Amino acid sequence: MPNIVSETQSQTRFDLSAIQQALLEDKIDGWLFYDHHHRDPLAYSILGLDPNAHVTRRWFYFIPAAGEPKKLVHRIEAGRLDSLPGTKSVYSSWQELEAQIQALLVGQTKLAMQYSPRNAIMYVSMVDAGTIELLRSLDKEIVSSADLVSHFEAVLTDAQLATHYVAQRHIDEILAAAWNEIGTRARSGGGRSDGTDEHTMVQYLQQAMARASLDWEHGPNVSAGPNSADSHYEPTAASSRPIGKGDFVLIDIWAKLKDDPTAVWYDITWTGVVGREPTEREHLVFNTVRDARDASIKVVQDAFAANQLIAGWQADDASRNVIRAAGFGEWFTHRTGHNIGTVLHGNGAHLDNLETHDERLILPNTCFSVEPGLYFPGPASDPNAFGIRSEVDMIARKGKAEVTGRIQTELVRV
Repeated sequence: MPNIVSETQSQTRFDLSAIQQALLEDKIDGWLFYDHHHRDPLAYSILGLDPNAHVTRRWFYFIPAAGEPKKLVHRIEAGRLDSLPGTKSVYSSWQELEAQIQALLVGQTKLAMQYSPRNAIMYVSMVDAGTIELLRSLDKEIVSSADLVSHFEAVLTDAQLATHYVAQRHIDEILAAAWNEIGTRARSGGGRSDGTDEHTMVQYLQQAMARASLDWEHGPNVSAGPNSADSHYEPTAASSRPIGKGDFVLIDIWAKLKDDPTAVWYDITWTGVVGREPTEREHLVFNTVRDARDASIKVVQDAFAANQLIAGWQADDASRNVIRAAGFGEWFTHRTGHNIGTVLHGNGAHLDNLETHDERLILPNTCFSVEPGLYFPGPASDPNAFGIRSEVDMIARKGKAEVTGRIQTELVRV
C-alpha cells in the first residue's frame, strides 16, 4: 500500500470507434472532453494527446455516439486538437465560447464528462462546477464518465498482463530472500551495528530489484514494531528502527519491469516475526485480516465465474464485514484495494466502500490489489502496538479471476 499519487496510464491509444461503441451500449449521447491548463490528465491519455503540450486556453472535444466528433479551441491555440479527427470551431471571447458550446451540442442531451456526483469518485472528478452549471443551463444532462474511463484506461492487453507475472516472479523470490536475510542478521546480533534495521533492509530490497531490472519509483517499506501500525510509514536512514530478535515486521514491496512504459505493477505486503512465535493477539489479528482478504477474493471470483457484474464497493464490503464481525472495524482505516496498471494506483475500480463509494465495475482484463489491514498505534514499549496488512494482486478475466502470486496463510517466522 505505497503512498503514490495516481497518474494517467500511458498505454491508451485513441480509438474513436471503440469509444462510440461504448457510448451506444451505455445509451449516452456523447462524451464531452474539456480541459484548461491540464486540469484533466485523463483526457490527454484517452485521446492520445501530448501531456506536455502548452495549453493556456480552454478547449472542448465532443465525441457523439454516432457521427463525426467536434472540436472547439481558442483562436490563439487553434491547432491544439489538430491530431484528432473532427470538425473545428474557434472562439475568442467568453460570449463566443458559450455560443459555440451550445452549437457544438445541438441535438445532444445526455453527456458523459469527467464528473462524479457529490465528488463520490474523486479520481475522475476533473470538470469544475462552473462548467457543469453552464452545461446544465443549456438543458444538458451530465453523467459520470467513470466506467468509460475504466474501460479505456484500466483494461489491459494480454501482453501487458504478462509483464505483471514477470514482476511477480521476481518480487516473490526477492521477498522470500529478504525474510531469510532478516533472520540471519537478527541471529548475528541485530541492531544498527551490523546493518539490521528498517532502512538497510529497504536498501537490500532495492539492490535486489535493480539486479532483476525492475523499477520501483520509491520505497519499498520495511516497518518494525509500532512503525507497522502506520500504513504509509517510510523509513529513512535517520529515523530507521533496528530490527532484532522478538520484533514484528511488515514488508510492503512493489515493482514493474524497467524501461517498459506498458508494463504492469506487482504490489504485495507480508508480515512476520523475528526469532520467536507470534503472540495470541498477533495470531488473532493476522487470521482476521487473512480471512477478510480471502472473503474479497472469493466474492470477486464467484462473480466472474457466474458472469455477474461486481462493483468495487461490493468487494470492499466483503472484507470489511469480516473485520467488523470480529470487532475490529474501527482499526481498518483504508480501502480494501486499488486498481493497478501502468501506474501503481490506476484509473479503474478501487475496492472501496469507506473512503469512497466506488460504483465502478471491476472489468475483465484488469488488475487490482486486495489488501485489508488492521493498525494499532502505540508507544514502542507497547507489545500490542503493531499493524498487519495482507496484500495480494488479482487479475480478472472473462469467466474467472485469480490471485497472481503467493498467498500468505500464516505469519512468517524467521
